[in-house]
Formats: sequence, C-alpha cells, structure tokens
Amino acid sequence: MQIDASVSTRINLMRIVLISGIIFVHVPYDPATSPYLGQFGGFDWVHVFLADSLFRIGVPCLSAISGYLLFHRGLDAFDYRKTLRTKASTILLPFLLWNTAFLLLVYVAELRGIGLGYLPDVVNATPRELMNLALAVETWPINIPLYFLRDLLLCLILSPLIALAVLRYPRTVLALMLAYAVLPLPNGIFLKKSILFGFSFGVAMALHRIDIKRVDRFAVPVVLAALVMALLLSVALYDYGPQFPIWLDMLRSLAAIAGIFGAWALSALLIRTGAGQSLSRLGGLSFWIFCAHYPLLIVFWMIWNRLGIGEYPLFYAASPVLALAILVSTHALARRFAPALHAILTGRRMGDRKPAVAESHQRPQMKPTGSIAHRR
Repeated sequence: MQIDASVSTRINLMRIVLISGIIFVHVPYDPATSPYLGQFGGFDWVHVFLADSLFRIGVPCLSAISGYLLFHRGLDAFDYRKTLRTKASTILLPFLLWNTAFLLLVYVAELRGIGLGYLPDVVNATPRELMNLALAVETWPINIPLYFLRDLLLCLILSPLIALAVLRYPRTVLALMLAYAVLPLPNGIFLKKSILFGFSFGVAMALHRIDIKRVDRFAVPVVLAALVMALLLSVALYDYGPQFPIWLDMLRSLAAIAGIFGAWALSALLIRTGAGQSLSRLGGLSFWIFCAHYPLLIVFWMIWNRLGIGEYPLFYAASPVLALAILVSTHALARRFAPALHAILTGRRMGDRKPAVAESHQRPQMKPTGSIAHRR
C-alpha cells in the first residue's frame, strides 16, 4: 500500500510542530525557579501546562509515526536487513555524531572550568559513565532528547516481532504494551516506555490498514478534548508537583499517549492553511531542531545565569524563540555551504518537497553552579 500524499504531508507537518513543542519541555530551570514553587503566579501554571502536560505528547506521537511509516507497505514488503542498513545511516549515525560531538564539547569546556554543575562531570567520569553518556546503553545520553533515537533503534531491532504480534493479536498486545507504558513497572531495556507503545500502535495502524483519516471529520472536538485533557492534567500536576503520586504519574503517561489522536486531528486543521503547507516541507529542519536544541538551551542557561539577569519567565519565553531562530539559520547555512555534512547530520532528511494537496483543500535539578533540572 502506497502512503496517501496528504497523509505524508500531514506527518511532516506533525514532526515540525511536535519537535518545536518539545523545546519547551527541555528549557532549563533550577530549584529557585521551579514552576512548582508558584512564585511567578500564572506563569508557573503556563510553564507546567506547556512543559509537563501539553508537549509531552511529542514522544509517543513521533514513535507512532515511525512505526506507521515502517510498515505502511505491509509485512510482505518489509525487508528487515535493508531496514537495519538504512536506519544505521538515518538514525544511528546522526545519534552518534550529535551526541559524541556534544560530549566532546562538554569535556573541553569542563577542562577549562566552564559549565561545571550544569551537566554531568565528564572529566572525572568512569569508563562506564562515559559509555552511557556517549551511547546511552543503560541511562540517558548527554544530549538528553536523543534518548528517543536510542529507544527507536531498539524498536526497529524488535520490529519483526512487534509486527507479528500486533498483526495476530492486536488488541491483546496493545493492551499489554499500554499497561507497560502507564503502570509503575520497570523500564527494562527502554528509557521511555511510551516509545514502545507508540511505535507498536503505529505498526498496528499500518498492518491492519486502518484509515487514519477517519478521525478528520471530528478534528475540532478531538483537538478541543485533547486541550481540555492537557489543561486538567496541568492543574493536577501544579497542585501536587514536583513529586507526583503514582496515580498522577500514570495519568500523565496515559494523557501523553492519548495525545496521539489530538495531534493527528490538529494536523487535519493545520494542513488547510498556507503556514501548515509550508511547515510540512521542512523535514530536514525538524530533525536538526530535535538533535541540536538541547545543547543550545544549556548554553543559553549558562549565559543567563552568568549575566545575573533574573526574571526567569523572560528566559523561558525567549529561549525557545531564540533557539528556533538560530537553528533555522544554522540549518539553512549547513544545507547551502556544507550539503554533505548536512545530509549526514539530518539522516538525509532533505525536506522542501512540493506540497501535497490536502484532501479538503485541493529529572536532576538545575542551579547556576550546581545541578540542572532535566526534563525527559
């Protein structure tokens, strides 16, 4: 089955929107500026809403996209060896390059006394700690958001088993994976359990030929329901945080997974706009933003604290905007002046394709000199 052109366009749109939203999840803060202290009034609630509720849908939704695209041609057309070879260059290689480059930069900076306390102590790290920081074998990589690529690679390795399982027993397998993702169970080999469910859900949609555009006629109520869900969740998180009871942590995981439907419904609305069509052609940019935004935010945080400006709400509002401006510019420069390097760093996601016509429209905590609160 060839993928519908409008579906492909909407998937590209979702990627850039969700990844841009993930930036708000990773904006640094320290214990003195924690949104759960309530010292900045309504801003703190907005902070919790964006970072701990609304944009948490990004990871399971991007996982579902990956699973769907991998098997949209069906199980018979799936070539496991070819898939692993392809993903080695489009996922594994970019992961290694982006993560080890940041690791080396941190090492050089810490040798000169720069950045101590903001990131793991690389200079004095044990071989095992360095291995984890570089390869994320057991724990988070030093470029924390790249755990998604690490877990996605695991899903790809397991993809034949996942495909057979969801093809034969879709309801049972997805129910078990949902329980694994939501209940307080050990993570096992995954760093983020929702990635396995999202990937498997996408595989099931593809193999069972589910018409994923069926929800489009209910796009507005589905998007509104997702927003209400995120609002109610943020109220509870703000009231109980930062240490959430088990039931609330489970609700947060469940809401993030349910957000898959809200994000897809939103794409049906956004793709009808000129801005949505333009964003859908930025495939390489979305991957560039995903891989590079976290190091940039850490640099902003170090500079901000060094200058002693204060007014954390200003930092939270300005840093994602500034990061996006820099990342868009550097992506364009790399594509123009170093196309070979750009291709490697983006896994050959070039983007800027002709638009398809839409169907209806033709945690550690952060201190300036100590630990940083990393959202994962």
